[in-house]
Amino acid sequence: MKKTLLAYIMIMLMLVSACGNVETTSNPNTSSESKPETEESIIPKNTSEYCTVERISLDSETEKYFYGTWKVEKLLGFANSYNDASEYPTGQKFIGDEIIIKKDFFSSKGLKNYSNYQYELKNPLYEITATCNNSDSFYRLYKIDIPDLNINDVVKAIDVSDPSTKLSIPVSVSFFVVNNDRLILLSEATIFELKKITD
Repeated sequence: MKKTLLAYIMIMLMLVSACGNVETTSNPNTSSESKPETEESIIPKNTSEYCTVERISLDSETEKYFYGTWKVEKLLGFANSYNDASEYPTGQKFIGDEIIIKKDFFSSKGLKNYSNYQYELKNPLYEITATCNNSDSFYRLYKIDIPDLNINDVVKAIDVSDPSTKLSIPVSVSFFVVNNDRLILLSEATIFELKKITD
């Protein structure tokens, strides 16, 4: 009986000693935490803190996407630096209006409710003025939250200028191209989503 009790105590001491030396690690295959389906979408590919700010010509891919007739589809929100909700609470004065952007012609005359925005240019100069390789750098420069802008989205700011003076058009209208598959209109401090209706 004493030998059995002694053997039992020895086994217990060995088990306690073994348990004390085991490191607690989690097996990634048995972890109860669920991982997102696409880790790439939340891990920044380009961690540059700042946008590249320089005036350059449109690349061919951006040109192909950017040129066309665009309709103002919906109000996305307002820049954080200034809220223009008193003027455009629901975007009602822009929704449905059109802008023509072609290689040899630009017209914002389709923004009917604002006489200051009635502008046309022959052979306009289109330039990328800034390229932001992630949503953080975009927000840092522009202080604008674009809905559904993902961490790795590339945003190019595009300026429209008069070719003779090289000055930007004197209307408060500018554009952001997101991944060459989304066009955003910035007017004053208000942002709108545009939809291409013709090439």
